[in-house]
Amino acid sequence: MTSLFSPPKMPEPTPMPVVPTRDDQAVKDAEERQRKAALMAKGRQSTILTGGMGLQEEAPVKKKQLFGE
Repeated sequence: MTSLFSPPKMPEPTPMPVVPTRDDQAVKDAEERQRKAALMAKGRQSTILTGGMGLQEEAPVKKKQLFGE
């Protein structure tokens, strides 16, 4: 028995995309941009030495005396 229609043609396979490696310049540039963005986002956070509640200990206060210590 013969068929009236021809079998379907298979489409050409699409080429595999090129996966960048860590040695590519574009990857290195992106890493550098991310590092700089993280530094800029951090801002003055590293200079804050207390938490949200502030200091929880007694302040070291000593009054000056006119004569003596």
